[in-house]
Amino acid sequence: MESKDESQLKKEGNKRSPFDLIFSQIQKKKVTKESNENNFQVKQFFRGFQRNSSKAEKKKKEGEEPTNQCTSGDHNKENGQNEVSKKVSEETMASNEAGWFQVTEFMQKFGKKAECHSINLNNCSLTQTDLNDLGVHLPFLPDVEEIDLSWNNLIGGSIKLLTPHLRQVARLKLLCLSNCNLTEEDASALGEALEYIPHLEALDLSWNSDIGGNLSKVTQHIPVQFELKVLNLTECGLGETDGEALATAIGKMPHLEALDLSLNKYIGSIMNSLVVELKSCSSLRVLNLHATGLHQDNIQYLSAIFHYWPNLRVLDLSSNKEAGGGFREAAARLTAFKHLERLDIHQCCLSQDDVNALTQVIPLLSNLEVLDISSNKAVGVSPEYLFSRLRFLPRLKSVLVNNCSLKEESFAALAEASHYLLDLRVLDLSWNKCVGGKLKLLLDTLKTATALQSMVLSSCNLVTQDLAVLASAAQAGHLDSLQQLDIAYNDTVVDEGWMLFFESAHALKNITELDVSLRPSSNRSCGPWFIHLLSILVKLPGLRELGMQRWLLTAAEKQQLSYIMTEKNISILFD
Repeated sequence: MESKDESQLKKEGNKRSPFDLIFSQIQKKKVTKESNENNFQVKQFFRGFQRNSSKAEKKKKEGEEPTNQCTSGDHNKENGQNEVSKKVSEETMASNEAGWFQVTEFMQKFGKKAECHSINLNNCSLTQTDLNDLGVHLPFLPDVEEIDLSWNNLIGGSIKLLTPHLRQVARLKLLCLSNCNLTEEDASALGEALEYIPHLEALDLSWNSDIGGNLSKVTQHIPVQFELKVLNLTECGLGETDGEALATAIGKMPHLEALDLSLNKYIGSIMNSLVVELKSCSSLRVLNLHATGLHQDNIQYLSAIFHYWPNLRVLDLSSNKEAGGGFREAAARLTAFKHLERLDIHQCCLSQDDVNALTQVIPLLSNLEVLDISSNKAVGVSPEYLFSRLRFLPRLKSVLVNNCSLKEESFAALAEASHYLLDLRVLDLSWNKCVGGKLKLLLDTLKTATALQSMVLSSCNLVTQDLAVLASAAQAGHLDSLQQLDIAYNDTVVDEGWMLFFESAHALKNITELDVSLRPSSNRSCGPWFIHLLSILVKLPGLRELGMQRWLLTAAEKQQLSYIMTEKNISILFD
């Protein structure tokens, strides 16, 4: 599985946009209205009733005049009406308070807190009965803007129990149903529901394979000028039969900001028809086409409309192995993205001409923060100029060039350029054998990139000298921000090197993940450095994961690690 660099979610007062909720990070957390007590929530929920009651009282006072124009009968009639109105209002309040209490009890069953504006039941093992109960409670939640029922695959086939009740939440902006085992019948029910949630801004149906072939049942009900901003259809089994439905849907979404069609391997066959409609999406900020079967001509055809998306921030064309050769012309068109922050073209079988074209363009992408060109062999055998020009990208935070067959000259150029990347946070050089014995070239980078959080050097043929460099940098405080260090699959390091490293590893005070595993084909006994490993495990309060696979441990060593796992709550992987 491909790793993704994700930005952390930030709280922004009371609410965030659906765009931020789905795409900023890694993990689809929901930010709800700030409140400390359920009483406060109840007051907020019923503020409409209180406001109407206050207005009625004010109107009543303003209507009282010191005259005898009103007869006694009229006065009594008015008092009677006021009494009835007051009684109805009190009954309504009591009914809704009881309803809110039921909502609170329902959410507590799943260890969740009831919120007026958000229902988060992600990964709660919901059943059809639970879905029906949720629908019954929706009338008491008219202000709900976000519903997340993702990763509940037991509710597949029963969405119709919920969708009629969505009329009660007309303000709904975000609906997440990813990995819910949705069926053809669910697709139809959901499509009909879209007609009475007109303000929906984000829809996530990812990881529902039966959406493929049935997408039209969802999209046929989408109204013209639909307000949707985010559409996620990752790995939905979309095929050629869904092309027309998808194109028609996109044509009805002029405000679309984020489109994710990743892992639908037949998108390439319908890409040309999609391009026609994507022209109208001038607000597009995120386009994710990871592993969608794009070919060389698809890349060229798609790049021809790059200038229609002046606000694009994220472009992911990765894992399209047939796209190689298509970037020779498309690269120059990347300059249309003045605000591009992330460019991911890893595993695209880039040709030498592609790399040469990118070399000319990359320095012009001044706002770029993430560059992933991993698993492209032509990158490593090309002249070092591509890496030399990274110094012109001052905002670059993540550089991923793993498995690029780097040569000594290319690595030296990358090391020199990285010295100018003061905000570097992620550096992945794994599976580049030339790094072994030359990690000292990165010493200046380790000194200046004080924000470095993740460093991946697995399978780099590291030697004792390289681990000495890491130990020295750690002792000097240059790696204080480091949270993840992967130096696995470096069987070339002898016991002396591991000793040097573990003697200084306690200086990695913010480390959370450390991997020193050996290759699957290797097995070695721990050397005298094991005692230093035990020492740092109790000195690193933030460490949560330690990889030690293929190291042969004695019964006593296993017992010691097991004790630390329990006492320090550290997950240690060993054979």
